[in-house]
Amino acid sequence: MPAPFPTPAIVDNEEGWGPTTVPEVLEGVPYAPYAKAEKVGRISDFTQSGFNKYGGRFQSNQVPGVAVFNFFHNEEEDNFHLVDSRPAQRKQGGRRFQPNRFQQQRQQRDQRGEPPAHQDRQPRKQQQKRPQFFHRDNLRQAVYTCSVDIRPEWAVVEQIPFASLAKLSTAAPAAEDVTFCGSLQYYDKVYDRITPKEPRPLQRTKRVFRSPSTSADPVIQRLAKQDEAQVFITEGLLTTLMCAPRSVYSWDVVVTRAGGKLFFDRRDGSAVELLTAAETAPEAVAEDRDALNGVQQLSQEATTVNQNFSQQVLLQGGERFEGDEPNPFRGEGNKQLASVAYRYRKFRISEGLALVVRCELDGVLTYKGEELLLSIKALNEFDPKVTGVDWRQKLENQRGAVLATELKNNANKLAKWTAAALVSGADIIKLGYVSRNHPRDNKNHVILGTQVCKPKDFATQINLNMDNCWGIVRALVDLALRMDDGKYLIVKDPNKPLLRLYSVPEDAFQENYTEEPMPEAEEAPAADTPRATAAQEQEDEE
Repeated sequence: MPAPFPTPAIVDNEEGWGPTTVPEVLEGVPYAPYAKAEKVGRISDFTQSGFNKYGGRFQSNQVPGVAVFNFFHNEEEDNFHLVDSRPAQRKQGGRRFQPNRFQQQRQQRDQRGEPPAHQDRQPRKQQQKRPQFFHRDNLRQAVYTCSVDIRPEWAVVEQIPFASLAKLSTAAPAAEDVTFCGSLQYYDKVYDRITPKEPRPLQRTKRVFRSPSTSADPVIQRLAKQDEAQVFITEGLLTTLMCAPRSVYSWDVVVTRAGGKLFFDRRDGSAVELLTAAETAPEAVAEDRDALNGVQQLSQEATTVNQNFSQQVLLQGGERFEGDEPNPFRGEGNKQLASVAYRYRKFRISEGLALVVRCELDGVLTYKGEELLLSIKALNEFDPKVTGVDWRQKLENQRGAVLATELKNNANKLAKWTAAALVSGADIIKLGYVSRNHPRDNKNHVILGTQVCKPKDFATQINLNMDNCWGIVRALVDLALRMDDGKYLIVKDPNKPLLRLYSVPEDAFQENYTEEPMPEAEEAPAADTPRATAAQEQEDEE
């Protein structure tokens, strides 16, 4: 059968490849040669000029364009020219500066020879401050390590973002005093007259600070046997949980559930109760163990300064404020214990659920014949260039600015102090301002001044909502009570606003724990509280 379509003419080139003649339809059409570097698709790209999105995708940077397609028009009149024959000036990169209204007024006033006005200088200061604050708000770039080595066999039970913690709220429960242990010394009012012009050197105390963990407290052990409560915790750990959304550095708390009771403990070797410095500052502090102003060094210095200050401002000898029971942590030896009293208080956080917390008080102040319980704390300045305010220049006349800067740089620490004062029932927070003798000397300090704060008023000033604090505690307690008996670990993520609850083995933090091979860790210090031995460690190093 014949083909259903006409057979095209085939030109057979016996000497090479390709046609031997030019078809009639292509007569007069110029031919553009292609180099080997050209893309094959360019030959059949008939729509390249019509699609700007993909325009130039077949262009080659290696082969110049063919001049045969260039269009020339030589029939223009010789006398035709542009009005401005000069070449157009190329604009420089960036946007040209346009003077604002105040600068225009300043330029006009300078031309007339008039003196500058105050209102012209004010906007300029504000413009200088805006980039400065914008720069400081973007300085925090440090990456921190976790406070504990997370083992691969530990299971994550729950992850709690800080955003959900901020929404929790419950009515702050009333406190019931269970017992008062230890004795307190009276505050020396001479330190209220210290000024930056007449500072006083900070002395190193030789007193011993003892603050064992919850499970090692003999009073808590006795109360647990008496079924006084279902939850037991110390003040330091309680305020850490309460103010968790304000924390930046990593920390961890051990939770043990046994016999329907919960015990919140400090892990051996943990620094959860050590004070921090510049934790929430815009300029992040590097986590460098060899640097003078590293995270660990500043934490050790802040804790030591706080211990030394809390003992120096008390009257030595004389009458003491005695509690119901003696200090339960006397131990053996003739070492003089620090003036710290332990107040055990009960809080009913829900129906049929009570919490006992061991609170700490630092001194007593006699005011108008009334004895007021004190919480004595020390703020420390390590480098004015980092903190942003020089205390020696601003403390006497601009104390509010100094305190506002500390609230920004140490929001978590001040919130924990305030929450601790409210939980312990302290009447007054006595704040001390302690600075280094020299920014490069972290061993010698001076007291520049003191300040009195009422806990409730100060909580309002720093926007600390105790209903939210107790809501966080209740949520974590309810979560732990729903778990089976065993040991758990609450860990603050080192670089995210997040809490994680791990289920860990019973011997997870013991020396013979070898369930999963891990790199050998450094030897942990004794369980007799790292916070309590900060001053002694500094003295031993010297």
